[in-house]
Amino acid sequence: MLQPALQHQAQPQFSVRQQRAVQLLQMANLEFAASIDACLASNPFLDIDEQAPPPAAAHEEAQAAAAGQLWGAPIGARQRPRSGDGDLDALAFVATQTSLRDHLHGQLRLLRLDDRAFMLASLLCEALDEDGYLRLDPAELAALGDLQPAPTAAECDAALACVQGLDPPGVGARNLVECLQLQLASHCDAQERALCTRLLTEAEPALRSGDVARCARVLGCSAATVQRLLRLLRGLDPHPGWRHGGEPVRYVVPDVLARRTRAGWTAQLNEAVVPRVQLHRGYAKLYRQHRGAAPALAGQLQEARWTLRNVEQRFSTILAVAQAIVRRQQRFLEHGALAMQPMVLRQIAEELGMHESTVSRVTHQKFIATPSGTFELGYFFSRGLPVAGGGQCSPTAVRELVHEIIVREHGQPLSDVAIALQLARRGIRVARRTVTKYRQQLGLGTAGLRATRAMAQGASA
Repeated sequence: MLQPALQHQAQPQFSVRQQRAVQLLQMANLEFAASIDACLASNPFLDIDEQAPPPAAAHEEAQAAAAGQLWGAPIGARQRPRSGDGDLDALAFVATQTSLRDHLHGQLRLLRLDDRAFMLASLLCEALDEDGYLRLDPAELAALGDLQPAPTAAECDAALACVQGLDPPGVGARNLVECLQLQLASHCDAQERALCTRLLTEAEPALRSGDVARCARVLGCSAATVQRLLRLLRGLDPHPGWRHGGEPVRYVVPDVLARRTRAGWTAQLNEAVVPRVQLHRGYAKLYRQHRGAAPALAGQLQEARWTLRNVEQRFSTILAVAQAIVRRQQRFLEHGALAMQPMVLRQIAEELGMHESTVSRVTHQKFIATPSGTFELGYFFSRGLPVAGGGQCSPTAVRELVHEIIVREHGQPLSDVAIALQLARRGIRVARRTVTKYRQQLGLGTAGLRATRAMAQGASA
């Protein structure tokens, strides 16, 4: 009966100070900066170090601000009135952009629709992709609305027609041809509309390659007519959803910078994220001289010292882990994602004499700037995939290889099965579903969707 109690007592017990140190370690840099600002505001023994050198990125920030951009965030997209005290309203410099869904829902609310029709049309608007296309079956989407009784086919068709009648023209289309046909609906010449449809459907291979003569033979018309049709198609928008932004882009400030030296790549802290905080020596000296007069300040002085130690510990730990990662990923820094090496948390933890949980906290929401981009430290960790010959490769490298295969494909786009076969010929055996996962992570469409976009590009060439 005593064994459970003994096991419970054997678990490590963290002091309040240790818990606070762990909390600060796992915070993202913006959250951490806000926490330190709160400490500065509430603790008189903490002070900003005015003698510390300015952050290394201060010059770049000044240049970016002068160009109307700070850490990549656009500024001054709209004007707003001054606040009541005569100062400029800070919101005047915040960029705003209406999303496609908000734009469509706003139009739906202006239409005289009953509740069922409004619900069905709203469901379709929510299902549109970033191009403004409806890739799913309207009937299946309608079933998700739990309407009673279930929507009929006629109601689904009416909802789709309602969405396709909204602005921007072409929104709600189920494929490229329908998207362009919706935009051609206002064209007065029915014969020309019919020829455009035939050009998009019957002459697809020639259209993709830009072969005007072949298009003319397929349509049975002159090359001049094809040229006129192409000019008409170039005036249309194959991606109507792009007119309205999607989710706002989130920018990150790197905690660590990768730098090339004569000895190879190394990591250094980004001084722009290191808080310039120190002990207020004047207050600390005054307290020591009158210790008995203000006993309540003893806790705040101790808290200030703990905060400074935690700040130092946070950044020394982040730097140590980042340097260990950089030492193992020299080839990635030199050649990019195709050269990523398999690596797990345990390797870094053993090298640095840390617990794996500590390394995990350090790599979460901490970022490093490299020649290939800015990445979360956790991006560099993955278990190896076996390759022919007994070696291993990183899933990141395989994902980049999938990207390279798709970018270089010619003619008919490759299916995920075909891509898996190409990888197998290179000694990397992965399942088709793994290729699908990597392709989706890369933001690349299916073979059919890529073929549609290629055709759209051919039409606008």
